[in-house]
Amino acid sequence: MKINIPENFILGAASSAWQTEGWQGKKDGQDSFIDSWYKEERFVWHEGYGPGVATRFMEKYQEDVDLMKEIHLTHYRTSINWSRFFVDYENLVVDESYAQHIDDVVDALIEAGVEPILCLEHYEVPTYLMKKYDGWSSKKVVELYASYARIAFERYGDRVKQWFTFNEPIVTQTRCYLDAIRWPHEQNTKKWMLWNFHKTLASAKAIEIYHAGNYSGRIGCILNPEMVYPRSSSKEDQQAAHIYDLFYNQVYFGPMVLGHYPEELIQLCKKHDIYFYPTVEELATIQENTCDFLGVNQYYPKRVKAPRFAWNANTPFHPEMYYEPFDLPGKQMNNSRGWEIYPEIMYDMAMYLQKNYGDIPWVVSENGMGRENEELFMDEQGIVQDDYRIEFISKHLEQLLRAVDAGANCEGYMLWAFTDCVSPMNAFKNRYGLVRIELNEQRSRSLKKSATWYRSLIDERVLAVSEDPEFK
Repeated sequence: MKINIPENFILGAASSAWQTEGWQGKKDGQDSFIDSWYKEERFVWHEGYGPGVATRFMEKYQEDVDLMKEIHLTHYRTSINWSRFFVDYENLVVDESYAQHIDDVVDALIEAGVEPILCLEHYEVPTYLMKKYDGWSSKKVVELYASYARIAFERYGDRVKQWFTFNEPIVTQTRCYLDAIRWPHEQNTKKWMLWNFHKTLASAKAIEIYHAGNYSGRIGCILNPEMVYPRSSSKEDQQAAHIYDLFYNQVYFGPMVLGHYPEELIQLCKKHDIYFYPTVEELATIQENTCDFLGVNQYYPKRVKAPRFAWNANTPFHPEMYYEPFDLPGKQMNNSRGWEIYPEIMYDMAMYLQKNYGDIPWVVSENGMGRENEELFMDEQGIVQDDYRIEFISKHLEQLLRAVDAGANCEGYMLWAFTDCVSPMNAFKNRYGLVRIELNEQRSRSLKKSATWYRSLIDERVLAVSEDPEFK
């Protein structure tokens, strides 16, 4: 079966600064949260690989841009590394050598016919601000971020027409302060919710600054909502899914798209003493500066059921008081990553957005297939025959295009990732790229089979999908 891809539908790819750059040229005191975590707990990063070398994008960006041109890529999303952008975070003294690197990357992309899309924060909050102000616990950091955004817009807004304020703003504090499974392992649910609020406020302030600058572009935020499915039709399971959606999805969708928080979420936060007590002025800033468009990262579904046991009152509040994960028997798995494969999330998330948040434009800003031991799939010419990735993308893209046909305002699909890159803890264990990165000193590049296939999608605008037989 062949599905036509609309001519204006984006087929791009994404990555981030910290996952590709490496530390070449980085100065003392320019560590990000991610850099410090890597230094403190290198043992949890697969085989010790991390942001120190990454893919050597600082030195090899032109080689990557040339490969983008070879693949006929039209859009590439990455980030500015906030921690490297300044040598003084409070007086906002720009590191001119790093700022020039961003200039060079932007110019190289445009020269190659690839539209640059920049994100202001992809887990790259400076360690200095973590140590002095406890990061996003402080309104001072919100103000410093807004000033950083202003400078970035002034420097690159003439050429960069699409901006994101954050990538997955909920993730860092969820891993570190709600679940406490990552450094610095501080369990503090109230801090978790405060960080959620302050990042929402910071995003609104950046949007306000961008619009006030009358730039000829648009600005939004990249969220990673989980399409949540209840185990059953019981009202208890349905309620479990609803509460999960409130705490992890609507906590950002509400203020960033509609301009306000769901009242039910506010009441739950007050009930469990994790409310963040915004001022009238802060709520007005959020209400008046919603996103122009959204990035939506989608990888796997979330399945929940009603909790079976009473909550232990001697433990800190966690939203899991209201739900319990449900392990669907027989689910299809990416066993390399430990994630369920369920392409229907693309259609279902599109319908969820259309139903609850109207006609806001959005793109799938990340979706992809991580696989370990890809060298086992190399042919005699050394080309990775990643048919599993082609199948994964095809099935997800099929569901996304079905949603577009049904009226979803989705403008495109951005593959994670253009090259193999470092991921938190997983390092290079799972490869996601169209381009393979060898772990030699040079970080040599080579195209995988999926790169040639993706180019054919971009050029021919036709997705060929196999129809499953009715019976086997």
